[in-house]
Amino acid sequence: MPNIAFLGSGRMASAIVDGLLAQTACAPADLTCTDGGDGTAAALATRTGITAAPDLATLFARADTLVLACKPQQLAALDPHLAELTAGKLVLSILAGKRLARLAQVFPRARNLVRAMPNTPGQIGAGITAWSPLHPLAPADLALVNSLLGALGAIVEVAEPRLDAVTGLSGSGPAYVFEFAAALREAGIAAGLTRDTAWKLTLETILGSARLMARTGTEPETLRDQVTSPNGTTYAGLQRLAAGDFRALIKATVQAATARSEELSRD
Repeated sequence: MPNIAFLGSGRMASAIVDGLLAQTACAPADLTCTDGGDGTAAALATRTGITAAPDLATLFARADTLVLACKPQQLAALDPHLAELTAGKLVLSILAGKRLARLAQVFPRARNLVRAMPNTPGQIGAGITAWSPLHPLAPADLALVNSLLGALGAIVEVAEPRLDAVTGLSGSGPAYVFEFAAALREAGIAAGLTRDTAWKLTLETILGSARLMARTGTEPETLRDQVTSPNGTTYAGLQRLAAGDFRALIKATVQAATARSEELSRD
C-alpha cells in the first residue's frame, strides 16, 4: 500500500482510516493526516496511531496519494502550493458537488483524479460509494481506489454525470431512511405503544427487512406481496400509501436532491 495523505480528518476520513487499518490493508505508518485547525487530525492520530502532519510539506513528504476530505466550501481557499505538491500523485476527492473539471484546476499535475460520493453508513463500514475517474485508472491505482473506498463498504463505478443522481439517491438516502424510521416510530406511539417499544419494533423491522432483501435477492415488490393478504391489515396500510402517492413523493424527493447537487456542482 502506498503512503496516503488525508487533507481533512473528519468523519469520512476517519472512517476510511479505520477501515484500512481494520482490514490490515496498510499500517498506521503508511497514513498521514492534517486538518484546517480544528484539532481533528491530532484526535485521529492519537486514536489510530497514524501521523498528524503540522504542515503540507510534512503531509506530502512520503505520500503517493491524496485523499481530499476537507469541506467542499474550502476547496477554493486551499494552498496554491498543492498544485506542485500533488504533481504525479493520485488525488481522490470525497467532496460533494465538486466536479472532476474543477478538481483538475486545483490539481493540474496530478497523475489522475477520482471523484467519489460515499454515504454516512460508511462510518461503520456499511456504506456504498460511487466513484468516477478523470482518466481510466492504471491497474495499481484501480486497486488502490478499491481499497480506499472499499474501507467504507460497497463500491460502484459510474460515469461522472450520474454522480448527481447518486447523491440524490444513496448520498442523501440515509436521511430519508432515518426520517422514515422516525415517522414509523411516531406512528407506533400514536397507535398506543410506548416510545421504547415503538422504537425497538421500528428498528428491528427496518433491519430485518433490509437483511431479507439482501440475503434472498428477491425484488421488493415480491416480498411486499408475500406480506400482503387480500383485504388484510397490510393491504389496508398499503392502500393509504398508494392514496398519498408514496412512490411519487419518493421520486420527487430524490429528484430534488439531485437537482440541488447539480446546482452545487456548478459553483
